[in-house]
Amino acid sequence: MPASPCGDGCVASAPRTAGKVRQAWRAFTAVTALLCGVWLAFALLLPGKQRESVVRLWFHAVLRAFGVRLEVHGPKRFQAVPQRGVLVASNHVSWLDELAIDAVQPIKLVAKKDIKSWPVLGRIITAVGTVYLDRERLRELPKTVEELAATLRGGSAVGIHAEGTTWCGLASGRYKPALFQAALDAGVPVRPIVLRYRVDGHVSTQPAFIGSDTLVDSIRRVLRVKGLTVEVHVLDEIAPGRAADRRELAKLAKEQSNRLTSTELEVARSTGDTHRAPAVSPLVA
Repeated sequence: MPASPCGDGCVASAPRTAGKVRQAWRAFTAVTALLCGVWLAFALLLPGKQRESVVRLWFHAVLRAFGVRLEVHGPKRFQAVPQRGVLVASNHVSWLDELAIDAVQPIKLVAKKDIKSWPVLGRIITAVGTVYLDRERLRELPKTVEELAATLRGGSAVGIHAEGTTWCGLASGRYKPALFQAALDAGVPVRPIVLRYRVDGHVSTQPAFIGSDTLVDSIRRVLRVKGLTVEVHVLDEIAPGRAADRRELAKLAKEQSNRLTSTELEVARSTGDTHRAPAVSPLVA
């Protein structure tokens, strides 16, 4: 079972907090945006590109309702070639991760089974093709890998949180190799991405979902934070054939992610390949 040493002590106090009125407004707009998500069932009937645009904009609207800005560094899509499968491997910090990833490009995600029972959001995340992993029954992992490989062969982008559990955002864990086997079996590339949460230009642990946190505790903390930005750094693909086995492939993905040092992050913020996602809702706080 993957385990993280990050706990309650890793979450520092917010440098700036939103006022009570702003927090209440964010809570209202977040609930409104989530409830509007029930209409996504109709969006799933649309043609491919239109469906993706509607789903992507909805996830971005939910992020903004919680007061979180989205910035994307690098390519605007995870798939370098349309209709070619790719395994998207990311670090894992918060429940916001799924929202940020799908706001860039809606993809099928591998997530812990608990998410399926989340109110409203769980149903929507399920509807977009999430594959659930039961961490209490890891004997079913080979079946999950087979399912992922089949999905990748079908030309889909599939996302995994390669550390297997959440970390605070300042520290990170080793990438677990098991799910990388699906990329090898399907003969598709791996696309590492790095998620960073910042407040006033500095990496922040406020959104982290760790320690004794409940989902409600973490949501309340996010609603209080002022100036929170999630950065999605889309790194270069790792081509099929570069790794002999899943352990080597996981190591390559982790090494590529590790090259994104704090200095490189600061440089990336000032380059031309950085863009801010457009606003999509007048309800956004």
